[in-house]
Parts: sequence; C-alpha cells; structure tokens
Amino acid sequence: MNNIYTTPDHELLREQVNRFITREVEPYAAAWEETGCVPREVLRKMGDAGLLGLMYESEYGGAQADALTNLVFAEALSRSTFGGFIITVLVHTDMASPHLHHAGSAAQKAKYLPGVISGELITAVGISEPGAGSDVAGMRTTAKLEKGRNGDEWVINGTKMFITNGVHANVYFVAAKTGTARHDMSIFIVEKGTPGFTVGRALKKTGWLSSDTAELIFDNVRIPAGNLLGEEGKGFYSVMKNFQTERIALGAMAVGHCTRALELTLDHVRQRQAFGATLWDKQTIRHRIAMLDAKTRAARQFMYHCAWSVTQGHDIVQEVSMLKALTGELVNEVLTTCQQFHGGMGFIRETPIERLWRDARVLGIGGGATEVMLEEVAKRY
Repeated sequence: MNNIYTTPDHELLREQVNRFITREVEPYAAAWEETGCVPREVLRKMGDAGLLGLMYESEYGGAQADALTNLVFAEALSRSTFGGFIITVLVHTDMASPHLHHAGSAAQKAKYLPGVISGELITAVGISEPGAGSDVAGMRTTAKLEKGRNGDEWVINGTKMFITNGVHANVYFVAAKTGTARHDMSIFIVEKGTPGFTVGRALKKTGWLSSDTAELIFDNVRIPAGNLLGEEGKGFYSVMKNFQTERIALGAMAVGHCTRALELTLDHVRQRQAFGATLWDKQTIRHRIAMLDAKTRAARQFMYHCAWSVTQGHDIVQEVSMLKALTGELVNEVLTTCQQFHGGMGFIRETPIERLWRDARVLGIGGGATEVMLEEVAKRY
C-alpha cells in the first residue's frame, strides 16, 4: 500500500484507523444499519483517539496535518465495508466542519472547533435542495438581515434535502441566498434547537443505511448576525473551495471500496469450485480482476497526486473533478463485477460484497454527479 507520497507516520495512522475499525466498527455496524444511525459514542471515541481533527489547529485540539495525512485517514476509513459509517465520519471531517476551519472567525472557532474535534459536536452541511443539487447556484433558500430584539439577526427560510448527518447533527453550516445575483450566497452557523429549524423527515435510502440523511426545514429561523460564516455574499466561493477537500475524500472512499472488494473477490474465486476447478482457474475471471486492480491502482496514484498538489498550494479544481468522475464510475464497475463473481451470494443482504455494491452506487451521484464533474473538467480546457 505504500507509495512515494506517504511516510512512516502516515502508515502508523493507517494502522491506527484499521485497528479502530476492527475493534469498534465491524462487529457492531450491521446493527447500526437497522437503526439507521451511527451511535454518537463511537464518534466520541474517534475524537478521543485524535481522529476527528487532523486538519485543524492544535490550539483547539487538532493535529494541524496536511492534505496527504487527511487522505491517508479517509482511505483507511474507507476499507470498512459499511459505507454509512464512513460517510457519517467524512461529512463531519471533510465536508461540513472544513467550512468553519477555512472561514470561521477566532470567536467562532473557539466556540465550536474543540467540540467538533472531540466528537461532542457532530456537524452537517446544508447545500443541496429539492430543486438544486449539483447546481449549487440554483438554490432558493434565502437569508435576510433584519432588526431583532437583541440586535441584527439573519432570518432564514427554505428547505434542504439529502443532508447527511441531518437528523442527529448538533451544528449545521447552511448555505442561503443573500442577494439577487446567481452566485450571491452566504453560509451560516445554525445550531440544533433553534426555533423554526426542524428536521422534516429522515430519508430512506438504498445504501448507506447507517447514515442518517434528512430533509431540513427553515421557517423564519432567526440567528444572530455573528453566525454569518465568512464574508457575506462569498459563500459560493467557499463551497467551491471546499470541494477540493470533499472530492478527494469521496475519491478515497471509492478507491477504498474498490481495494476491499477486490480482496474479498480474490479470496472468493480462489475457493469457489465450479465445473471441476476454482473460479480463479477461469482465464476470463483472472484477467478481469487483473484489469480492475490495474485501474484501481492507477486511480489511487492520481488521488495521492491530487492531495500532494493541495499541499503545494496548487489550484486543482480540474484535477479533483476528474478524480471524482473517474473514481465514482470505477467503483461501480468494480463492485458490479465483484458482485457478479460472487454469484448468488453477491445478492444476499448482509454479505460484505452486497453491502459494498449498494453503497457504491451513490458515489457516482453524491458530491457532484459524474456528468457535472466532466463539465467542470471540460470548461477548463
């Protein structure tokens, strides 16, 4: 698994995550799929282990690590066969709380980051809407500044959809239009329990069953003016900036799933007898697995190069869009083939390969559909 981008410290982190998954996740996660939620005490254990604040400042309890370290964490996490657990963590570490890290004031960071890093506060990000998913600028949720009893207040109205951690998060980073221009939006910190803010419904999904996903409703939600995150009207650019971190994390999730599925399938075809020999003795199966492994290894090297480029301060929007499109399609190719090679057992609920197969499907959709990613690539030529 080593490559030119990783150090012995990176590999120690990988081993730490692997041990945590073996001890704290794999024995219990099937039950979490039944309840539709990862227990928050498990996330607090991750915080106690120093795994929820790798990118963040040491003064708040973080490790001040770089993008390569964060990628090692995401890839190691993604070797679990429970995608719902993985995305619960990655939304918190790589998709929601980075908005606070990048744009938060000193006061906002001091208030929220220690809890985010310890796992006491779990975060969600509210961008997607019923009529605006990958088209971020098409959102209709609004925020208006008004005079309130305690000074200026932002009043938020609208609905968010497909929000991971939406049911059980404590702190939400919510994007809303603050002007009439297409890209004129801002990001706000909204705490659970704020009057007018409700979880409309928990959404039932095909995969990621242990991830709580929700519709969020904002009905005249009043928050202090100080809950504006970053500059007014600059939220679109904050969202775009964070997509570099998010898409690398989703690429890692896809590559981790590919790697694990290929390992499971190799074990299976070497043992499964059919027509007087093992499946491994069938040339077409050997060659297909070899090609999928080659594609996975190539995607992995590209993924690490993208993370290294972030550490060098490069703008790699085109490259991470390529990565997201490539790995989102590849993971579905790999899992469909691996499931096929498992035969009937690949279609039985609760087997690892079936779970990986259904969890993989959304990776070509969530975080930017493949077609949208390819358009992001094409318009930069």
